[in-house]
Amino acid sequence: MHSRTRQMAAIVGKDIQSVTTNKRMFSVLLIVPIVLTIFLPTIFIVSLRFAPQGGEELTELLKQFPLPAQGDGRLLTLIGLMLNYILPTFFLMIPVMASSVMAAGSFVGEKEKRTLETLLYCPLSLKEIFRAKVAASFLLSMFVSILSFLAMLAVIEAETAVFTGSLVLPDAKWLLVMLLVAPSLSLIAITLIVRVSAKAQSVEDAQQGAVFLVLPLILLIVGQFSGVLLINGWLMLAIGLVCAVLAAVLLKRAMGKFRYETLLQ
Repeated sequence: MHSRTRQMAAIVGKDIQSVTTNKRMFSVLLIVPIVLTIFLPTIFIVSLRFAPQGGEELTELLKQFPLPAQGDGRLLTLIGLMLNYILPTFFLMIPVMASSVMAAGSFVGEKEKRTLETLLYCPLSLKEIFRAKVAASFLLSMFVSILSFLAMLAVIEAETAVFTGSLVLPDAKWLLVMLLVAPSLSLIAITLIVRVSAKAQSVEDAQQGAVFLVLPLILLIVGQFSGVLLINGWLMLAIGLVCAVLAAVLLKRAMGKFRYETLLQ
């Protein structure tokens, strides 16, 4: 039992190392989190700080959000709006994109490096190999997500302190995002893309599936800005539970349908 666990851990470690040592894949893995959690929030805060006061459009937008009290300052209120109502939907793209980068190369990468046959000759069952591949992508995705959240919070708090002399507090939605929604979305993305990766002939073919996973998130972002759909705590909980159930079902079905014939096509 311990021997099989060590062998699965070896596959996990090898897959993570293959991404972190690949400059192209590693740069792609970092670009999206840097843009979404550091670059865009910084532009937003700096623009608000130096933008002229007033604006009917901004006033109308603020009326659509049940903003918590963040202090007397208008800038502090707007930063709270960004942190607790806009960034959570942006942030959901990070686990999906991070998962897709690694999961896309899980089996097709073995084919391209001509190491698939060696992998299949190891004493692990096909289901154990599948679980190890999923675990590698999931762990890296969650590491990137947690690191991105901490970096985002540090940057926003530092900029808020500089411009307002106060701090802005993240609300409870972020707990749901980090502990439920992000892991569930990550597992959904990994399961779907690993299945595609088993049949694909190149990493690029496998990564195309991630595009369809991002579309619902884009609709959520559009809904936030238009005021049609406001992501409050209860809605985030419902989204998380639905994604968790869907991830469990997809993972079980994917392992049940995984065959040697599919990999060796």
